[in-house]
Amino acid sequence: MQAQSKVSTNWKQPLATAAFTTGVSLHSHTSCSEETLGFIHKMGVALPGMGSVLSFYEKRASERYSVKLDFDRANWRPPLQPRMAYDLEAKQIQRLGLYPLVSITDHDTLEGTLLLRAVPSSRHIPMSVEWSAPYGQTVFHLGIHNLPSGTGTEWMSRLEAYTAAPNDAKLVEMLRELHEQPHVLIVFNHPLWDLHKVGPAHVTEARRFMAEVRGCIHALELNGLRHAQENREVGRMARELGYLLISGGDRHGLEPNANINLTTATNFNDFVEEIRVERRSHVHFMDQYQERWEQRILQSTLNAVTDFPQFLPGWQKWDDRVFHPDANGEMRQLSQLWVGGAPPAAITNAIKLVRLFGKRGVSAPLSLAFPGVNDLRQGLELV
Repeated sequence: MQAQSKVSTNWKQPLATAAFTTGVSLHSHTSCSEETLGFIHKMGVALPGMGSVLSFYEKRASERYSVKLDFDRANWRPPLQPRMAYDLEAKQIQRLGLYPLVSITDHDTLEGTLLLRAVPSSRHIPMSVEWSAPYGQTVFHLGIHNLPSGTGTEWMSRLEAYTAAPNDAKLVEMLRELHEQPHVLIVFNHPLWDLHKVGPAHVTEARRFMAEVRGCIHALELNGLRHAQENREVGRMARELGYLLISGGDRHGLEPNANINLTTATNFNDFVEEIRVERRSHVHFMDQYQERWEQRILQSTLNAVTDFPQFLPGWQKWDDRVFHPDANGEMRQLSQLWVGGAPPAAITNAIKLVRLFGKRGVSAPLSLAFPGVNDLRQGLELV
């Protein structure tokens, strides 16, 4: 059956939701997600002058703290705990007058989903994950939604084992096995985002991957945190290769997903059938997607380095949510590694500078670095 993808926007078609009963939030993260700092380091050394700055701090960390900076193992956690993340997504959909279905996809863990399933009001939530799947020269993020309750944790162990010891042929075999589960939904998340900075090879590998796993990937994601230019390119690729398009907000901070799927399905199994069997999808972009892309990305970053005194103890300060190996290689909260119990002045000042750029007037020059990437005059409906 030919793929039928439709895209609407809340600012142009606010009545688009009227024909539907349910909104589906796909691809969002909770405090259970481990967000690597490795790609930040790769981007940092690529910027003029930043390589020497990072080398200086690596040397200082070794001399003063007996700690070797390890950007691959170090990670930060999004600020919202699972229940808070679920409520944020559900309430945005309810404000549209729709019944909410929410699929939380933490990075390479089912912990947030399992915690939510222990709460009666969210017991129906699907077992879902964003899987980091190495392939060829790059790494893809795949949204694996609605794993079977009886074998979900077993599947998670298998996914983790693959990530630790990847093999292209094994990946294809596993995706085919997952595809045989009729209620599992497999989404290629932000397929054109070169997250790990491998260069043009990423797109080449993405095309090779989609040709090899054809039929096992059920949809390509239009990502709510990627700009319109990239999403239009994904739309063109989907049309060229015959793939369905689907929403995925990729929320990490306090802003709810910037897009959802509209459906008349009353449960997640029926929604999956709509995507997999009927091959039809209606993606609806929310008002926040109109805002400057660089401002939204910066705000999400600010959420990661902001203190939230209303949160549970141990999760209120930004350096409680960042983890790094100590001198013995054990993962510790960054707040436990500071000498004297407080961040070095250089880090504090750097965070103040980042927060300054979060102010709208000051952040305006950031748009010069990304000219026109979120130009919505062409519309997203054209994908």
